[in-house]
Amino acid sequence: MVGKVSMRKWQGDLHIEHLCIQRGELEWRHHFDLIPGKILVLMGQSGSGKTSLLECLGGFLPAKSGHVVYADQRIDTLAPEQRPVSSLFQQHNLFEHLSVEQNLKLGFQRGKPSSVQWQAVLSACERLGVLALIKRFPSELSGGQRQRVALIRTVLREQPILLLDEPFSALDDETRSVAGDWMKDQLLETGQCAILVSHQQSDSERLADQILRI
Repeated sequence: MVGKVSMRKWQGDLHIEHLCIQRGELEWRHHFDLIPGKILVLMGQSGSGKTSLLECLGGFLPAKSGHVVYADQRIDTLAPEQRPVSSLFQQHNLFEHLSVEQNLKLGFQRGKPSSVQWQAVLSACERLGVLALIKRFPSELSGGQRQRVALIRTVLREQPILLLDEPFSALDDETRSVAGDWMKDQLLETGQCAILVSHQQSDSERLADQILRI
């Protein structure tokens, strides 16, 4: 059994202030707040702008107008790599030539987690059922295993804002519940906040502190 470890505690609020996003002829407007430890679930039809909102918050799609403020500091003016954000998009972002262990370490500065950080990774791997896989390569994993590894790396990167695009899509109901409960526990412990895209009503019922239908 891997022991419980103490992680960094974040305390900033996230404010999305009259944000206008344009992609082609489509335009979306958002205005909401999210406090530490909470999850906002984005729901809507395909093409409704859910992923575009995550891309804008992550700095990959410029906003037409409006502000993104975290801990009283504007972050929409920052380059993607400077934003206090950890993102998980649907391609899982695992490097095929690196082992699971090496992929997980890439979530930390210079790829070198502290002993406390690595203990948190091992604890998460154990809880999500992938601890025995860390010496394998991504090509040796199932889609659900890859997704759990990518989720662990994203959540444990020690950034206060998590942007998660369908993070449980490849998981069966039982594993989905375990992964969701782990993530919720992490946010409550660390004060991170998450914006999560899902098509599953069960995710909003089980995880959401706030729901935004777009």
